[in-house]
Amino acid sequence: MKDIVTAEDVQSVPPGGEISASPGALVTPWAREVAASRGVRIVHGPARTEGLVVALGADHGGFALKEEIKTHLTRLGFRFHDLGTFSTEPVDYPDVALAVARAVRAGDARLGILVDGAGIGSAMAANKVPGVRAAPCTDEAAARNAREHNDANVLTLGSRFVDATRMRAIVEAFLTTHCTEERHARRVGKIKAIEESYLKDPRRP
Repeated sequence: MKDIVTAEDVQSVPPGGEISASPGALVTPWAREVAASRGVRIVHGPARTEGLVVALGADHGGFALKEEIKTHLTRLGFRFHDLGTFSTEPVDYPDVALAVARAVRAGDARLGILVDGAGIGSAMAANKVPGVRAAPCTDEAAARNAREHNDANVLTLGSRFVDATRMRAIVEAFLTTHCTEERHARRVGKIKAIEESYLKDPRRP
């Protein structure tokens, strides 16, 4: 399966044929035009779970939902690192958010999931770590948008607003959606540029 599909790739396929692409493959605009004119189908393969590790964390308010998430990740075939908390004893959500964000930044996990009461504080804390793009999501559509449009790499959930049933749909959408359009990647690049500019000069206005 190809991770990038170009016009040349499409032209190498007989008219009316098909070309296999990975789930998160980038298909260039020109490749789409050529495919349409030649009747070539671009077929994205099933989501690959091998090698995709999820860093998982929650404060005491999100502990119960985190345990449900672990069961769901196992069912879907995803590996995960549980970074705590491990009970309902009170802990501070910034500490857990930092642990998950660091794991994603370091490459120990490709994606992260955080749970607290509202899903907002953990997102704020995680987003202080360079390279992390945490998004609080309350439904499946938001999760898909966060990945496809914003290339979010950490999902945050609020246990007071998301039950186990909704969680399963949100988590699955987040883990199986990819940022593939060039226009989205360009905009995410601008987010990264803003971050890098302040890392170089924290005093700038």
